Amino acid sequence: MQGLGFEVVFSALTSLHLETDDVAKLREWVAAIVHPGECLRLIAEAAGTPCCPHCQCPRVHRCGSASGLQRWRCLACRRSFNALTNTPLARLRKKAVWLPYLQCVLGSRTVRAAAELVGVHRTTSFRWRHRFVPGAASKRPARLEGMVEADETYMLESQKGSRHLARPPRRRGGVASRRGISREHECLLVARDRGRRTLDFHTGRGPVSAARLEDCLRPALAPDVLLISDSAAAYRVFASHAGIAHETVNLRAGIKARGTIHLNNVNGWHARFKTWLRRFNGIASRYLINYSGWQRFLDDGALRTPAQLLTAIIQCAICRCKVTN
Repeated sequence: MQGLGFEVVFSALTSLHLETDDVAKLREWVAAIVHPGECLRLIAEAAGTPCCPHCQCPRVHRCGSASGLQRWRCLACRRSFNALTNTPLARLRKKAVWLPYLQCVLGSRTVRAAAELVGVHRTTSFRWRHRFVPGAASKRPARLEGMVEADETYMLESQKGSRHLARPPRRRGGVASRRGISREHECLLVARDRGRRTLDFHTGRGPVSAARLEDCLRPALAPDVLLISDSAAAYRVFASHAGIAHETVNLRAGIKARGTIHLNNVNGWHARFKTWLRRFNGIASRYLINYSGWQRFLDDGALRTPAQLLTAIIQCAICRCKVTN
């Protein structure tokens, strides 16, 4: 039987009414047929001519290649390196399937589903998730401006994946031993302005304190912002010390809005985040900020393709390497 031509197949696809799941499957299939060398090309373009990751000397020269990546030698310390040396992506293998895997990240696939789709082991899939996602999530807005909503959400502390628990085990989906917010809960603080720019912070266990608000929010807020929060005392203390305008919404009294003074944007983000998390059947608390960052860049929509995502990850990894050195 003679195969169908591309034009016939493309015409048939354009005439169909595709559901959301169909579009997602089609995108994953297209991402899976990229040229194996495309990932190496994107890494080289994102890195450019790098500085030495060991001594930050800009005087380097080409020194052959290994595993498809250009190697460089520093004229100062004489050490060789490539674009990924001293970054979280160093020594990761199977670069030919990085782009299909990043399509799984954009599609919020589970560890096992992504591993099956790209043909790697589930432990490799888990390792890649927590190397790639923090790099993309580190692309954050420098400051929030205008009217800024800030509120925290709490999740029960989880030691999923730990070999030795620091507390008695409990059934998945269990409840805290006491009512209300306690040290058994992890706090995720989210600040969001009306321009839909979002910042997230894992502030530790228990209710957020004014000191933690100072550490997290003070560098992130412009001096002339209007901070909107619930009636928790920590926000009043922080706003007074920081010298910024502050309005509260008394949610406990059933007051959800006073004109433009509300927390609808940040609470909507919380709801989307918790709904999105359900597909993973629980996450370890130590990775909470990775998952909130993952949801943040998906919600932002600036990184829409695996190529854009990989470029952002490489650039952030190189910048982080320069800062730490």
